[in-house]
Amino acid sequence: MPEGYKTKQRQRILNYLMANSHRHITVEDAAEDLRHKGEPVGKTTIYRYFERLVEDGLVRKFTAEGESACFQYIAGDTCQEHFHLKCVDCGKLFHLECAYLEQLEQHIFDVHHFTIHSGRTVFYGLCEDCAQKASKENLK
Repeated sequence: MPEGYKTKQRQRILNYLMANSHRHITVEDAAEDLRHKGEPVGKTTIYRYFERLVEDGLVRKFTAEGESACFQYIAGDTCQEHFHLKCVDCGKLFHLECAYLEQLEQHIFDVHHFTIHSGRTVFYGLCEDCAQKASKENLK
């Protein structure tokens, strides 16, 4: 746990993040899940602690205009080393490990002298499920 004032609520939040490090979660997700477990923590407390953990480098924050931010516990993880895809319809965030993008990243460095932070790079579009749903709706 990062330095600072340690509380049972912070420990619950950190435990929740660590147990869910395989996915991206919102403050609302965390508050609802903790409430269902009988360990309620206020959204403001969760948000403030998430932000603190982002500052400490233990959590990554993903934001998109007009949407709730989502967070992922990354301490000791490789989430920092790959790109992400975010569906603009359902909001799902996917890890993307792709050799082609690694080549593109190297090209941008070699030719344009610019280093991309792949773990902070998010491509926006439609996931397969939402694209199929949209296609079916357009046929109606």
